This record gives sequence, C-alpha cells and structure tokens, in this order.
Amino acid sequence: MAKRSAKANWEGGLKDGKGSMALGSGAFEGSFSFNTRMGDEPGTNPEELLGAALAGCFTMALSATLEKEGHAVKRIDTDAKVEFGKDDAGFAIKFIDLETTADVDGLDDAEFQRIAADVKKTCPVSKALSAVPINLTAKLANA
Repeated sequence: MAKRSAKANWEGGLKDGKGSMALGSGAFEGSFSFNTRMGDEPGTNPEELLGAALAGCFTMALSATLEKEGHAVKRIDTDAKVEFGKDDAGFAIKFIDLETTADVDGLDDAEFQRIAADVKKTCPVSKALSAVPINLTAKLANA
C-alpha cells in the first residue's frame, strides 16, 4: 500500500505566529497563519487542503466508476467548500459542500446521480471524513 506524507511547522503564538505546510512529493508548499485560517489573508489552511484532497479523490473515483460502468468521461470538475467554525464544543469542520459537473455522453441524469452518490460514500477520502456531513450537488454538463 502507498504511504503518503505531509509536514507542517509553526513558529510563535496562535495569533502572531506563522507556519508552513508541505506535501511530501514537493508538489505544494504554502504558508499559513491565524489570519489565513480565520480571515482572508493570502495563504493556505488545513481546511482548504482537506477540501482539495476530497475534490481530487472524489473526481478520480467518479471517473473510474463511470468508466467501469461503460461510460466514457470527457471531463469532470469538482469544487469542495469546507465550512469551518466554532460552536458550543469548540472549532470544527461543520460540513463540506461538494459540487461536481461531469461531461459524459450517453448517460441519463438518474443514473449519474446514483453513481455520484455511491462514489461520495466510497471514495477513500470521503470514508476518512465520515464524521463530517458531505453535501453533494452533481450535474451533467450535457444534460
């Protein structure tokens, strides 16, 4: 089995500190701070990276499943919006809105919705995030 890695470092206190996160492959390294996570300062944050992981995994799994079921995929675009906030129990990822649009010939919407819903439940990152509600909106580009 493949083992993937990532790393992070942090210097200073919560509000005045800063850090960086990097993928083990070297494909990404980004800075983060209190204001990149809680505000709009340029940089990244853990929730954004989690959204990218889910969008990437779901998109690949959807393509594989459509192909397995005999449907040629032209293109799939997926966005993940991660809702992060505070409630009575503290900070938490409250939910993720996953929106996907697929260009697939010869597939009706009902079948596409069934496949997309199944993939949402079975992609490895979705399974890892099972404690977080994931809301899926799936559209066929050619419908």
